Amino acid sequence: MKIVLLSFFLGLTLWADAHIFVYHRFGDSRYPSTNTTISELKKEFDYFKTNGYKVVSLNRLVKALKDGKTIPDKWVVLTIDDNFRSFYDNAFELFKKYHYPFSLFVYIEATQKRYPDYLNWKQLKKIAKYGSLEFHSYAHPHMTHMSNEDLKKDFQQGLEIFEKKLNIKPKYFTYPYGEYNNRVKKIAKSFGFDAIVNQNMGAVGTKSDLFDLDRCALVGKTNLKYLLKLKHLNATWIKPTSFPKNSILTTLHVKVDENAKKGGLYISGNGWREIDFKNKEINLKLNKKLTNGRNRVIISIGDKISTKLLIKDTKWN
Repeated sequence: MKIVLLSFFLGLTLWADAHIFVYHRFGDSRYPSTNTTISELKKEFDYFKTNGYKVVSLNRLVKALKDGKTIPDKWVVLTIDDNFRSFYDNAFELFKKYHYPFSLFVYIEATQKRYPDYLNWKQLKKIAKYGSLEFHSYAHPHMTHMSNEDLKKDFQQGLEIFEKKLNIKPKYFTYPYGEYNNRVKKIAKSFGFDAIVNQNMGAVGTKSDLFDLDRCALVGKTNLKYLLKLKHLNATWIKPTSFPKNSILTTLHVKVDENAKKGGLYISGNGWREIDFKNKEINLKLNKKLTNGRNRVIISIGDKISTKLLIKDTKWN
């Protein structure tokens, strides 16, 4: 999905809702698809600073949502997935220099078994003095491919080690590979997290789901200005709610809070098209083949977007 396609359907406004961003590797050219150069990171940090954005902790944003407070337009939250050494070696000092809070989501098995390129427990404890450490699973599996029993075992094993080694009870969780569905989400929520963040492009507004908070990825040379324009579209997805068994998307039925006549629709592998809204909803008959195991269906109205992630599940529906 290219930004230029999305921007065709998104109007431009001066401000947007709060935004959560996610990083992975830093200054590690071996993995360009998940790497952010240190020079690019500094440019992003400088942009936040010079344009009046306030980098706040994930905890502060979640508390504001829980309390029903208005989310400030220029709040930014920074998160890092996977406890790669490149964060500690290349980016940690820059975060400290700018005094920017962050949340690092820990892949437990990688540290526990001392995988190369991952942080050790001592380094994680040092990092915890400056940012929060959160949970990213034990074995970093494709969770929609697992049985309910195996999913629960991964959470139980990972959380037990996390709390024993770090003496911290994590408040937040994010899915490995950004892959989840209603079944996986329900099990994740049962472990008592205060919030769950995804990897769907978008923003966070007062009506955002605490257990499905959108995050934009910042890797490579990202169009940061564009991402900061996005807003949260409050939408109720009636159909689809899960990956269709025959891989054919036949119906799109979504209710929104916006009075709009036109909007945009994106389906992975099918691109963008213009759609009509009537009485705050869209109800379309489709015949779209979903060719990927992981698919995104996105609707947009102006600069507001909402995403439904459709992942092929296993027999454990």
